[in-house]
Amino acid sequence: MEQYFEFASNHLLLIGAWSLVFAALVWNFLSNSGRKYNIGPLDACTKINHEDAFILDVRSMSEFKDGHIINAENIPMNSLKSSFKALEKYKSTPIIAVCRSGSRSGSACVTLNKVGFEKVFNLKGGMIAWESSNLPVKKGKK
Repeated sequence: MEQYFEFASNHLLLIGAWSLVFAALVWNFLSNSGRKYNIGPLDACTKINHEDAFILDVRSMSEFKDGHIINAENIPMNSLKSSFKALEKYKSTPIIAVCRSGSRSGSACVTLNKVGFEKVFNLKGGMIAWESSNLPVKKGKK
């Protein structure tokens, strides 16, 4: 046990760096509250094709124009709260939130769930995972 204390006292910078990395990993694990909504690209396709899911793309307009899922509607994350009334018609429909990597859309799922949308899903991995699965992408505005 004495060797551990000696190692730690001789390598303070290394121990400090390890502590920061460990704390960051724990924080990331605990703070990812949108994870419970995650579905993969193939499950998303099933919901789109069999349950007529609504695709909500929360990326910026320029990201959306670079490529998006067919029939997706673009409501950027910073406009989501002001768009609840427009989304009201999809309250009983499955909603699949999409962003570039799945992070912003996870937050969108949490936000939508708080205001009463129960069938919300986050595309895990976002458009990166969608395109990696060789699923169709449409370029341009709509």
